[in-house]
Amino acid sequence: MKNNKDAGIPAQRNSGYRRVAFLLLVLGLQTSFAQADGFGPQNVQTGQNSDVQPTGETWGLHVQFTNVSQMHPAFSAPYSGQNSMNPAASNNETSDITLFAGLRLSDDSEVWINPEIDQGFGLSNTLGMAGFPSGEAYKVGANAPYQRLPRFFYRKTISLGGETQQVESSANQLAGTFSANNIILTLGKYSVVDVFDTNTYAHDPRADFMNWAVVESGAFDYAADAWGYTYGTSVEWTQSWWTLRGGLFDLSKTPNSTKLDPTFSQYEVVGELEERHQLFGHAGKLKLLGFVNRGNMGSYGDALQLARQTNSVPDTALVRRGSYRPGIALNLEQELASDLGAFVRASYNDGAMEAFDFTEINRSLSGGISLKGNRWGRPGDTFGLAAVANGLSGAARDYFAAGGMGILIGDGRLSYGLEKIMETYYSLRASDHVFVTLDYQYVVNPAYNRDRGPVDIYGMRLHLEY
Repeated sequence: MKNNKDAGIPAQRNSGYRRVAFLLLVLGLQTSFAQADGFGPQNVQTGQNSDVQPTGETWGLHVQFTNVSQMHPAFSAPYSGQNSMNPAASNNETSDITLFAGLRLSDDSEVWINPEIDQGFGLSNTLGMAGFPSGEAYKVGANAPYQRLPRFFYRKTISLGGETQQVESSANQLAGTFSANNIILTLGKYSVVDVFDTNTYAHDPRADFMNWAVVESGAFDYAADAWGYTYGTSVEWTQSWWTLRGGLFDLSKTPNSTKLDPTFSQYEVVGELEERHQLFGHAGKLKLLGFVNRGNMGSYGDALQLARQTNSVPDTALVRRGSYRPGIALNLEQELASDLGAFVRASYNDGAMEAFDFTEINRSLSGGISLKGNRWGRPGDTFGLAAVANGLSGAARDYFAAGGMGILIGDGRLSYGLEKIMETYYSLRASDHVFVTLDYQYVVNPAYNRDRGPVDIYGMRLHLEY
């Protein structure tokens, strides 16, 4: 999630030599082997009943590199605003390299740190679409590589008995065993969506779909800085077929900001109930999520009223005050066959207030399928197909039609229509550690504007993991 007006850095295309330098650096860091870039238990195997405490490797070191290049040809746009997607043919790229270093402090606790180097920009400086096409594009960017620390967190797992589960070593996960029934406490800096709103088939822009409104619930305005991370704590209680999660996280200092609120007076409370089931012998999960943001945010109605009184363009920044903004999300994943899965997400938030830390989506419905390449002799490959429809509240429509600007959108005027996106990708596993993905997205009414588009977006992703 990126917006370069926060960083004051001009948008220019990355130099090719920098991408080569990134790749060489990754190849030189083959210090460990990871199965996935994730957060928390993956590749779980169950065993006998046991009241076992987590045990296993004492430290872990993994690395990933991802480069995403995207382009679109020229598209129809009779007018453009400050936050519009450039209607001329455009291309941009992003690169990042992340080190995942973990240490077991005791049988039931560990600490992880994820230093990262980023470079590049999203299309049009990550502006012009509410469901932005690259989850690897942040709201800040740079031509030269820059270092940051997206994650530094402590995790404690408390055993409550049940089956023994064996997990493999991967990014942010130490190999070992723990009981199926447990309580997991996570504290520190990480992303809200590391723990909440996860989905097996649509959640990781480094491995599956890339569009923001496909990999997350579009109307889940989760707490984050401009890179998508925040400080907070979460608790997960797992028993048998269900898990209950809760968390408290720090909002950014102002909407769409690079800085988090140092006083923690602006915050998000989020809860999620997960149910696990079997349908005709195939595993599935259903999650119900609710959140409330408490921060200094502007009402679209108040901004419009002030604009009428002053004969000016509405601006939510002029009417911000302490307010609450609630929302909900429903998240379903279902295995249909051993190599085929499907997902559906539906989400909604209070559309009277401006978006705070994610994007301008007040209601969203997405769904799709993920098919492994077993049927054509490529079990390491994956084909995905998804569609999403995003909508604005009446108050938000009026605000943007009057020329208001938001986090990602603002064409200066608006002929409203649902923002409709189709995304398909093919991920080819070139080797044990190298994945090459071709991605295509077709966008109708970008930024909810029927006067602009449609837009064809072509993408290529190179991902290495060790």
